[in-house]
Amino acid sequence: MAGAIAYISRDTDGVAWRRVFTEALGPIDFRTIADGLGNTDDIEIALAWKPKPGLLASLKNLKLIVSLGMGVDHLLADDRLPHGVPIVRIMDEGLVGQMSEYAIFWTLWHHRDIAKYAASQRARQWKPEEFVDTLHRPVGVMGLGSIGQDTAVKLAMLGFPTLGWSRTAKTLPGVETFHGRDSLPTFLSRCSILVNVLPLTRETRGLLDKTLFAALPRGAFLINMGRGAHVVDDDLLAALDSGHLAGAALDVFDTEPLPTTHVFWFHPQITVWPHAAAQTDLRSAAAVVAANVEAVRRGEPAAHRVDRSRGY
Repeated sequence: MAGAIAYISRDTDGVAWRRVFTEALGPIDFRTIADGLGNTDDIEIALAWKPKPGLLASLKNLKLIVSLGMGVDHLLADDRLPHGVPIVRIMDEGLVGQMSEYAIFWTLWHHRDIAKYAASQRARQWKPEEFVDTLHRPVGVMGLGSIGQDTAVKLAMLGFPTLGWSRTAKTLPGVETFHGRDSLPTFLSRCSILVNVLPLTRETRGLLDKTLFAALPRGAFLINMGRGAHVVDDDLLAALDSGHLAGAALDVFDTEPLPTTHVFWFHPQITVWPHAAAQTDLRSAAAVVAANVEAVRRGEPAAHRVDRSRGY
């Protein structure tokens, strides 16, 4: 039998992952951190989500690290991460679709004044709101990887003038694209709704700050489904309280779970989701991961490999 696969996560999905991996790969040595990893020298594949710093470095014969999600910042934060071991992300079409659904839902929620109409219903008031045509509600998507591209193209298909911003140049049908720091102020100045789906890197940490918010048009709406650490919380609150931003839909937070005393829970212009914009479908995700496991065992390069120097 090939080397062991270790499930290193604090959640309780280890049994389900063992089942779908056995179906995909046949008999396997599958271990979970909850049940004990046994002799760690046997482990060649690690499926990891927020592992303890240094744990992956202790696995001497590791050949592949798989992030149990599309983000890898939780892995790269470990300064003892073993060099030379490839890191791959789960790139599942289902996850991509869920993320774009989240962005589209909150775009339409803000665009069609859903909260205002709900308040009117509670007050039993017949109060039509002033209509803004879709053509006059430009939406900007920051980050044009798989999720950002899917989101931007779908928003454009709905008739929103759609803009995209990324680190390097990208071309998308129906989307006006910008790239590089120099173009960021121009991009932001035209975004009535801003969707953030950037990876978290040294360059993007804290990017959504008072300077960025001030560059958006007054009344802009923020949708953050990237990472919580992209946002400077106090700057967001100040932009909302001043009326410069109309609201924010947040799925991710610097501390998760969000502490029960955090002001975001109570702020009338913020909606809080528990990092649930996209949830892994074990069957489709496992097929992607199993294909990578088989490739590595054949001595072939892994797909969806992370560039550590870029942080994604």
